[in-house]
Amino acid sequence: MMTPEEHKQRTARSYKLLLVFAMISMTMMFAGLTSALVVSKSRPDWMKDFQLPSSFFVSLGVIILCSIAMHFAKIAIKKDNRALTTKLLLATLALGSAFVYFQFQGFSQLFENHLYPVGGSGSITISFLYVLVYVHLAHLAGGIISQLIIIYNHFKQKYNSSQFLGIELGAMYWHFLDFLWVYLFLFLYFFK
Repeated sequence: MMTPEEHKQRTARSYKLLLVFAMISMTMMFAGLTSALVVSKSRPDWMKDFQLPSSFFVSLGVIILCSIAMHFAKIAIKKDNRALTTKLLLATLALGSAFVYFQFQGFSQLFENHLYPVGGSGSITISFLYVLVYVHLAHLAGGIISQLIIIYNHFKQKYNSSQFLGIELGAMYWHFLDFLWVYLFLFLYFFK
């Protein structure tokens, strides 16, 4: 028979493994999308002089800060510093929301430059950009929802130095989202 501590450890391992499998499947999906982009580069209508919107550069910094804030929230809860954990969890949520804002600002900049994903003036290059960013934003929506749940549980005092699995899983996911956007950004910036 398992002790409560062994059950807690087994449950934590199971949740982490499920998250890792989800992240692997998301990575495979983005690998497929970026592979399709590589194949499509040989098309005659490919834009070779395309520049990423400046808001995407800002969003890169914002999502890195988001991941850092979540990392330090995990460290703070391990030290039972609830006040700092609260601030860092809220900062992560605010930065995640700011990331979404700057992504849509980037789309506004594309529209201002008459770069549309479809239609008469549409471009396959811009279509790929939209697909990659929107799919990443869909995964980020999951991160924001999970962050709201983490904050709710934190205010219900479910986390402390011996029980912080939700914050740890949230940190793993935010680091994944950060890595994913850095990869996509660098891929889109350097692959022309």
